[in-house]
Amino acid sequence: MYPLAPRFPRGHSLFHHLMATDGDPYLLPTLLAFDTHARVDAFLAALRAIVARHDILRTAVVWEGLPEPMQVVWRDATLIVEEVSLDAADGHVAEQLRQRFDPRGFRLDIRQAPMMRGFLSHDPAADRWLLLILSHHLASDHTTLEVVVEEARAYLLGESERLLAPLPFRDFVAQARLGVAREEHEAFFAIHARRCERADRLFGLRDAQGDGSGVEYARLALDPSVARRLRDRARALGVSPASLCHQAFAQLLARASGRDDVVFGTVLFGRMHGGAGADRAVGLFINTLPLRIRLSVEGVAEAVRRTHEQLTELLRHEHASLALAQRCSSVAAPAPLFSALLNYRHSPARQEISDGSAIAWAANRAASMPKERPPIRFPCRWTISPRASDLRPRRRARSNTQSASVRA
Repeated sequence: MYPLAPRFPRGHSLFHHLMATDGDPYLLPTLLAFDTHARVDAFLAALRAIVARHDILRTAVVWEGLPEPMQVVWRDATLIVEEVSLDAADGHVAEQLRQRFDPRGFRLDIRQAPMMRGFLSHDPAADRWLLLILSHHLASDHTTLEVVVEEARAYLLGESERLLAPLPFRDFVAQARLGVAREEHEAFFAIHARRCERADRLFGLRDAQGDGSGVEYARLALDPSVARRLRDRARALGVSPASLCHQAFAQLLARASGRDDVVFGTVLFGRMHGGAGADRAVGLFINTLPLRIRLSVEGVAEAVRRTHEQLTELLRHEHASLALAQRCSSVAAPAPLFSALLNYRHSPARQEISDGSAIAWAANRAASMPKERPPIRFPCRWTISPRASDLRPRRRARSNTQSASVRA
């Protein structure tokens, strides 16, 4: 048993879980398709083995009668998978699954481990089996999902013996709690957030948090030549492509809000100061903190370099909580500190497998269906997924934003 990490997502996710009455905004659904029931069984056997390997996947959260919420690691935690009978005459089975277990109306008991559950249904129209996995954000992030997929591949290929020993998540929690002192965090955000008086109102929107309804999604793959020029320019400036994208996002927000001093949330990797093995550890590491960028008449190159310096400074405080940052601003809770979010994903390259193994994996893996998107809690959220040859921005925004303006 040990406490939650001090940073934003775990405490914030628990807060919204407790406040919500019908659903849970941090419940993440993933829908998978299999051609045979035997492959469903093989996948679930691999997933259960992975849950048994990692302490954070056998963790529950308790809070009743305690001075602060605690994480409790179970010795044994069985992943429950319920088979659901759906009638194809009532519509597409995949859509029925999504609607029945929509996070806006369905909850998991996070006092029980593991904080995930499966729902299986046969789709006779497509002659396949659909598996909906609901997992709570309290136990995972994007990198965790990548690690789980990689380990599942190893189990399905009969190569589980090559997996490295799992790392206890409690070690990373201890490092986060005993790292940078609270006073140092407060001194940093007192300088960078003290003059923030309200969240920027994008396109006139006042509601900075919502339940995920009325959201529009857009996805764009930049031409490889554009992505290459962006990376070349960032290299010439001595900065990362992430810094250049943050500066561009600040420019967009300035035009949308009519202000030249903007604040938005940025998703931090959370593993930069996690110590040895943090890049492959399973658990929730990401954090969301405010970034304030003042736009001036200085040249673009200098502005990008200054943004890079701010991000570098912010990384030292990647384990600070958002609540602490907000207390250092002039924005009183429960009003939000920002209404827009940028998630520049840092996805390290995973080990390649041989052609033979790739064929075996392709023959056994689940064919991924379009992933359900969790409810959006900000009027505007951008996710940029860097790849070897391109960049893939994705926008999620309230439907009453000026979509054409955002795309422009």
